[in-house]
Amino acid sequence: MTLQELVANGLGVNLRDLAFDHELVGDIQSRLIKLGCLDPPIDGDFGPVSALVLRTYAKQVGILLEETISVDLAKSLLQHSEDTFIPLTLGTDFASRIVKYMQLRNFWVARLPKFLTIVYVEGADESGEPNADVFNKFNDRRVVLAIENGKPKILLNVLATTEPGKFFTDHPENPEGAARIAFDQYKSWRVGIHKADTPTAHEALVQVANVAVFRDLNQDGKRTGDKIDVGSAFGINQHSGHNASPDNIGKASAGCLVGRSTDEHKQFMKLIKTDPRFKEASNGYRYMSTVIAGDDLKNKIG
Repeated sequence: MTLQELVANGLGVNLRDLAFDHELVGDIQSRLIKLGCLDPPIDGDFGPVSALVLRTYAKQVGILLEETISVDLAKSLLQHSEDTFIPLTLGTDFASRIVKYMQLRNFWVARLPKFLTIVYVEGADESGEPNADVFNKFNDRRVVLAIENGKPKILLNVLATTEPGKFFTDHPENPEGAARIAFDQYKSWRVGIHKADTPTAHEALVQVANVAVFRDLNQDGKRTGDKIDVGSAFGINQHSGHNASPDNIGKASAGCLVGRSTDEHKQFMKLIKTDPRFKEASNGYRYMSTVIAGDDLKNKIG
């Protein structure tokens, strides 16, 4: 069954029956994704995150959702568009420029209240202006934003690196070269422990699904001409840099997404765990993060 067929039949569908109707689940997920409610991709499984998102959507549009997906709820999902469901008001501030860029690239942005969007901006200062992006220095930004009353608001904006430092560029853990993540959007991390069973173990977002990286075999600290490698077990985690010097990444990153400061990393973890998809639906929620280039943000958006 599809949402259109549900409306045409004039009958609601019990939520328990969604376990047996992957077509309808896929249709619901497709609409929720388009409206900025459910992060992609469609999987046809009405699990705890999909259930939470649908309940949150229904509350947002003023429709009671108990045990049945009503005809009114189906109609609402079909009739709303990105322009009518939580329409965005975007300005020239850093948060707005990030969202404009993500829209331009067809990247997904969370719109529901308290749902968070994680973005790394490589080679940019605190205001999002591009910098020289000097090799082996912390000169990138780790940003967490949310939509509040239709406007993007930055909740965290801290110094970070999206690139490996000189040590692991010269002494890569992989014989094909150090990993430098490709600019893109990935749904690839869960809350876990970075470097478990070591003295530096700490809570982090741990890679559990595919990301694409460039392998710096020639050790020039650049992506240009490097081989692309895709995998789920590279250990591209989002962890702390343990207060490494801003001017020397040192051993703080072998290609991970690293917040320089220990305290700021703890703030990051505390914040991202307030997301209802983790806090209320599933502590195994898989987080999405986006990595963009500061100079491209400037060139495309200003």
